[in-house]
Amino acid sequence: MSAIAETAQRDRARRRMRIDGWRWGGRIFLVFMLLYTALPMVWMLITSIKSGFAAMQFPPQWWPDQPTLASYQKLLDPQNSVGQDFLRFFWNSLFVSTATTILSVIVAVPAAYAFSRFTFPGRNFLFFAVLLRNMFPAVIFLVPLFILMRAVGLVNTHGSLILTYLTFGLPLAIWLLKGFFDNIPVQLEQAARIDGATRFQAFVQIVMPLSAPGIIATAIYSFIGAWNEYIYAYTFLSKNEQLTLPVGIQRFFSENTTDFPGLMAASFMMSVPVVVLFLVLQRYFVRALTEGAVKH
Repeated sequence: MSAIAETAQRDRARRRMRIDGWRWGGRIFLVFMLLYTALPMVWMLITSIKSGFAAMQFPPQWWPDQPTLASYQKLLDPQNSVGQDFLRFFWNSLFVSTATTILSVIVAVPAAYAFSRFTFPGRNFLFFAVLLRNMFPAVIFLVPLFILMRAVGLVNTHGSLILTYLTFGLPLAIWLLKGFFDNIPVQLEQAARIDGATRFQAFVQIVMPLSAPGIIATAIYSFIGAWNEYIYAYTFLSKNEQLTLPVGIQRFFSENTTDFPGLMAASFMMSVPVVVLFLVLQRYFVRALTEGAVKH
């Protein structure tokens, strides 16, 4: 009996060591991924507080001898041309991204609810046809959409970008929300209907609060997609007062020289809204991922 007990104890020790090995391997991998994603941001921030001469030094200077916020002061000063352009580009991006996000949620929520709760002819075909656009690269639709926007007079307007971003963001938004609505028991709505609520009241008072994490996660995806988009903004907009940040940042490049501190400062400030959005809504985003992953 003692030999059997010792053998079982050794087996348990081996399994424990194997599990601990996988745990430590996972931790090392997470640390590596953290460094992989954080180091570019750190280098971008360090470069933004260098002078133009220090940014061009080789080998590179890892920390400037005389850090300066001149690049940020220039970007945020509406009295100079660079500051005026940057603030205009920033507000243009904020307007386009916010409008795209709001419209995407307004359209995706009832569409996803209809796919989740109603049965109608061609439902499955239409649902998968919604995702058909995502099978192709975005650049394929560039010329047809430009011709369409020119025909309706929307070139050089933010409306062209908002409509285009909706065509890209809505399929994924509907797909995500439909799966989230599927996980909400229909019996909750039936109980509300028995108590005298209409279907719309049951949807607003029961389904919407329970699906808030999924709606917030969808809104984050829509906002980031519109905030970072470059190709369509570069194609549809040519007037300086209409440009968004991804396109406007290229103004720091010139034929003879590049303002690397200014470019890095503008890029860092461009990333701030997305980071703040994630920090503020992180708990809703994580809840959406965990709840949407389980089928009730």
